[in-house]
Amino acid sequence: MTCIFVVLFLIKCQHNSSMDPHGHHLAAVGFRKFTYSELKKATKGFSQEIGRGAGGTVYKALLLDQRIAAVKKLNDAKQGEGEFLAEASIIGRLNHMNLIEMWGYCAEGKHRLLVYEYMENGSLADNLSSNTLDWSKRYNIALGTARGLAYLHEECLEWILHCDIKPQNILLDSNYQPKVADFGLSKLLNRDVLTNNPNFSMIRGTRGYMAPEWVFNLAVTSKVDVYSYGIVLLEMITGKNPAADIQAINGEEPYNGRLVTWVREKRRECASWVEQILDSALGSNYDDNKMEILARVALGCIEEDKEERPTMSQVVEMLQNQDCDPNGGVYY
Repeated sequence: MTCIFVVLFLIKCQHNSSMDPHGHHLAAVGFRKFTYSELKKATKGFSQEIGRGAGGTVYKALLLDQRIAAVKKLNDAKQGEGEFLAEASIIGRLNHMNLIEMWGYCAEGKHRLLVYEYMENGSLADNLSSNTLDWSKRYNIALGTARGLAYLHEECLEWILHCDIKPQNILLDSNYQPKVADFGLSKLLNRDVLTNNPNFSMIRGTRGYMAPEWVFNLAVTSKVDVYSYGIVLLEMITGKNPAADIQAINGEEPYNGRLVTWVREKRRECASWVEQILDSALGSNYDDNKMEILARVALGCIEEDKEERPTMSQVVEMLQNQDCDPNGGVYY
């Protein structure tokens, strides 16, 4: 059965768990089953919507222990309770500071709900549109997001591809620490069955962020997330929607093309190309070196040939070391 439970991510790379009455392993601390009535009361009848995606709607909630939570009400309940609990138990064992924490679930009748920690500063998309992020916050968000994705791709016992990396799925806590979330499409698969799974080939991301592999029906690997991450970097640097045509900038003629093409042409035509593409909301107060690193890493991540893209762990190393290539070279 095609999996309806399409939240993000991961498996804690430890086995510290307990058993619920259904025999599924659940995290020993902080992960629990909620009743539907309990979550209905916590959300005040599902009245305060804070997010909406292909998989369901998210509501703000106040739990009985006074924690503020985000409750995701899934749209479709075709998935059986056993399958739902098995996957919830895997996701509930997450353990990374840059991945959203799931506190529990509800599976009653047709209802399927997930309970997450609440992020005070909303999504990266919200903050980009309101121009609240300076260059330092943007760089730290880029680094933290890369760390979370590297964990998913390379540090877990299961191979977890997100498949819908975009600013709406990167949430920010009270200190603007990023945490990758999934309110779109994602999949949990064993490494050795990825390319043979017929359901996985049906997964699509969001227009403007999708890797070429989806379009050309090529084998899907973790490099699809690398590509989407690169597009997110370009959006953070430029402040521009990757799915929309580029408008006139600083008195230039209107550009009849998309963000990726525009940035590539700027790099090819102008020695000061990074300065030319930067979001005007940053003003003149930014670190030239770090903005250039972000721009060059972004272009490396969006290579058409997936083999030319770095891994997420290489991206982390580049951003941490403030270099464009972990081997000392430069991508572009």
